[in-house]
Amino acid sequence: MEMQTEMETAETMQSNPEEKRQNAQEYLRDGERLDDLQRDGYQIIQNPRLFCFGMDAVLLSSFAVVKPGEKVLDLCSGNGVIPILLKAKSRGKMFSGLEINEMNVDMARRSALLNGIEDSVRVVQGDIKEADRIFPAASFDVVTCNPPYMTGGRGLLNEKSDRAIARHELLCTFEDVAHSAQRMLRPGGRFYLVHRPSRLPQIIRNLCACGLEPKRMRLVYPFSDKEANMVLIESARGGRPEMKLEKPLIIYRSHDGSGVYTDEVREMYNMQKMKEHEETALTCRK
Repeated sequence: MEMQTEMETAETMQSNPEEKRQNAQEYLRDGERLDDLQRDGYQIIQNPRLFCFGMDAVLLSSFAVVKPGEKVLDLCSGNGVIPILLKAKSRGKMFSGLEINEMNVDMARRSALLNGIEDSVRVVQGDIKEADRIFPAASFDVVTCNPPYMTGGRGLLNEKSDRAIARHELLCTFEDVAHSAQRMLRPGGRFYLVHRPSRLPQIIRNLCACGLEPKRMRLVYPFSDKEANMVLIESARGGRPEMKLEKPLIIYRSHDGSGVYTDEVREMYNMQKMKEHEETALTCRK
């Protein structure tokens, strides 16, 4: 499809919502699907054969604070879901993503185009370890990241598939993520991440070693009587050593198998079709 034709289609989709679904199909390639993000009518292109975003991306985008006019960089951006969600919920100026997988970058760019937000959401291909060669150093107010959770030697298959790379620290470690965030943030800028609680000692050490002082933390629990399975952290470049531990975030109301989210999670999703989403299990795809 020629770029001019794509731009014309995007304009038509914005001006005529009734034709949006039909025209959006023109952006899909073999094996891809469109998912509704339940925010501002935005949709995202995903390929189940690669790696689809999960609950953690939604929680991170809700936890992150983007002030009017700020510039945001999302590391390990995948198909661009976090920049698109942050665009929908904030009045930031620019939302960039850095992703190493070419196919994910292509999907992210087409998602931005079909939503008509290509001028403010841009995902580029590259290694986060070389972020300062791709973007000017200290040029972002906010950095976000939903990194690989598992170390390379744990549960690792003898392959470097897209799914293995998304789950395991094969191409980057958390130390690489922290260093990259520090280089990209302006002094006083904020770094938001989601990770596993079991990695907290290492995470805190790496953040502090990079001059990223943890300022706010929230533990996420699938049920009120279960152990936490995710942690959300905000840190500040050059911040003072003081951290606020926020109240727990509970995902599901009960163990009855109904899959009903708590009111707070429902508000995060901002869903109009909650029933469809509540049928999806909490199981994080990472």
